[in-house]
Amino acid sequence: MTDVLHSESEVKRPGFSARVAASLARAGRKLADEPLGLVGFLILAALCIVAIIAPALAPYDPNVQMLGDALQPPSLAHLAGTDEFGRDIFSRLVYGTRITIQTVLSISVIVGPVGLLIGIVAGFFGGRTDAILMRATDIVLSFPSLILALAFAAALGAGLNTAIIAISLTAWPPIARLARAEALVVRNTDYVAAAHLYGASSLRILLLYIAPMCVPSVIVRLTLNMAGIILTAASLGFLGLGAQPPAPEWGAMISSGRKFMLDYWWVAVMPGIAILFTSLAFNIAGDTLRDILDPRHARS
Repeated sequence: MTDVLHSESEVKRPGFSARVAASLARAGRKLADEPLGLVGFLILAALCIVAIIAPALAPYDPNVQMLGDALQPPSLAHLAGTDEFGRDIFSRLVYGTRITIQTVLSISVIVGPVGLLIGIVAGFFGGRTDAILMRATDIVLSFPSLILALAFAAALGAGLNTAIIAISLTAWPPIARLARAEALVVRNTDYVAAAHLYGASSLRILLLYIAPMCVPSVIVRLTLNMAGIILTAASLGFLGLGAQPPAPEWGAMISSGRKFMLDYWWVAVMPGIAILFTSLAFNIAGDTLRDILDPRHARS
C-alpha cells in the first residue's frame, strides 16, 4: 500500500521540465506587465542577433579603407557616415557589437562564479575565513574600479583579452559581498539545519542548499553591472588599452574620432550612441529582472 501511495505521489509531482516551464510562464507574465523592461530585453536580444549575423548585416567590410570616401556624412550609401580612412561606421558598429557582447559575457562568466564562491564561503563558515575573505574584498573595493582596471591593463599589456582579465579582477567584490549577505541569511534556515542533522557535508550544503538561493540575486547584480562593464571596457579602448586597431571597438572608435568632433561629429557620436543605448538597455533589463526574481523589490 505504501509503495502504491509513493508511486502515486511521484506521478502527481511535476517534473523538472514542467517546473521550469511554469517558472518561465510566470516570468513572461511579469515581463508583459513591464513594457519598459520588455523594450530593454528586446534591445539586448537584437544586439545578440546583430552580433551573430554581423557579416550578413554589415554592408561593407569594417576594415577596408576607401580614402576617396573619407569623412562622408551619414547618407543612404553610408548610414552612419565614414571615418577618416573611409571605413563605413555602420559596418564597424555592427562588428563592434560582437566585441561588446564577447566582453560582457566573458567577464560575467568569470566574475559571477568567483564572486559567488567567495561570498558563500565567507558567509557560511564565518569567523576567520569570513574576516580574511572580506578584508581582501575591502582592499579591492577601496580603489576606484576604473583606476584599478587601468593599472591591471597597463601591467598585463594592451589587448582585448587582457582588458577582460583586468576588468574581471576589479568587478568581483560587489558580487562577493552580495552573496555573503545572502549566505548569512540562508545558513540559519531550517532546511540547512536539517541537512546538518542528516550528516550532509559542508561542501554539499554550500553547493546544493546555499548557492542556489544566492544565484538569482547574483544574476540580477551581474545584469545591473553590465552597463558599468561596457563603460569600463570602452574607457580602456579609448585609452588604447583594450582591443587594438583595426578592431572596431566602440571606445577606440570614439578615441580616433574625437579630433574630428567639431567638423565631422558623426565619427565619434555614432559609437557613443551605441554605447549609450546598450548600457541603458542593460540597466533597464537588470532592474526589470530584479522585480521578476525578487518580489520584495517589485514596484507598487
